[in-house]
Amino acid sequence: MLSVFSRTTSAQASAAFLDEPDIPPNFTLDLETGARLRSQLFAQSLPPTGGYAIGAVVLKQLVSQLPVSRSFDWEVRLINDNQLNAYASPEGTIYVESGLARLVDQSPGLWAAILSHEIAHIVRRDWARRYVYQKSRERDSIPAIILGDPGLPSSSWSDAQKASADLGQFCRRLELNADYDSLMLMARAGYHPHFVPALHHLLHANGLGTVRTSLYAMHPCWEERDHELMRAYVSASIDFEHRWPEWYASPGGNPPIVIFVAKPAVKRTSNQQWEIQVSIRCENLVGAVEVVLRESPMAGAPQDHALVDQRSPELRQLTGCTSPSTTITFVLPASDPGNPRPHWADVSVFDSWGAVLARVELPKLPH
Repeated sequence: MLSVFSRTTSAQASAAFLDEPDIPPNFTLDLETGARLRSQLFAQSLPPTGGYAIGAVVLKQLVSQLPVSRSFDWEVRLINDNQLNAYASPEGTIYVESGLARLVDQSPGLWAAILSHEIAHIVRRDWARRYVYQKSRERDSIPAIILGDPGLPSSSWSDAQKASADLGQFCRRLELNADYDSLMLMARAGYHPHFVPALHHLLHANGLGTVRTSLYAMHPCWEERDHELMRAYVSASIDFEHRWPEWYASPGGNPPIVIFVAKPAVKRTSNQQWEIQVSIRCENLVGAVEVVLRESPMAGAPQDHALVDQRSPELRQLTGCTSPSTTITFVLPASDPGNPRPHWADVSVFDSWGAVLARVELPKLPH
């Protein structure tokens, strides 16, 4: 999910994410680069203090579950830039941007979801893997883009596009592998793996990332992560429950409410109304959640998702998710020929305190 600095336990689940280049035994360029830039990055960051000191506590708990095979300088630092991201340096320092720190606040489980992913990148030495991969592609003599008559076809352009798509696919695989390893690390350390999808959904609901992944994207989208990691969520949760039978007594406490929302289905009814069906699956829910269909204040305009519910027309329904899959149906009135049809933007799910748990974009209604 989160970017890198350079920017279920079953064999079947892990095999789906393998096929990566080996790092040469004497390769140390990634570690040397991290050590060289350490002082520069430290000057731009601060150690977590106050309520955010929980980050250092969680990091220590997670690192204690790692096999002692290589020494890293583990530390978490905060960057005061109001952004929603985290990244790590190969020597062991994890940097969390202040916007993300405020978003997860003092939740040990959400901090664990952030830090365990970056720990996985560090332990797996993903910077080195990407470097080795790119060098191997260069040795394969992939042609560079050749500028010429724009009206003539160019095989070099196609090859360059394929190279970019291959790199994107490779980097997305690194992210999914880090996600997988982070889930298993969290289970061992006492943080329920459901904090990982809870973090992903929280970031998406606050406007970070996209639903669909481009061929050239370096990170998988939220939908791809949920799909690819579903079995890993189950396996890691079983491992957590075996190790921590009393969930509340674990370092991360009880697991969070997690809402998986499928792509809404839209159809026209016989009386020219629009019927929008939203299928949701709830985990760890006690009580009810509210599903909200919201209209955009201006079609195509960027939205502040933290404020849109205060200024936009909306339809609401409560559900207790009493079945494994719950379908919520919204019915929109037929459009008035004299007025343009409103642009219904997205569906969001809120807990009983009004905190957003998930969001999914609504397909554009056809004319």
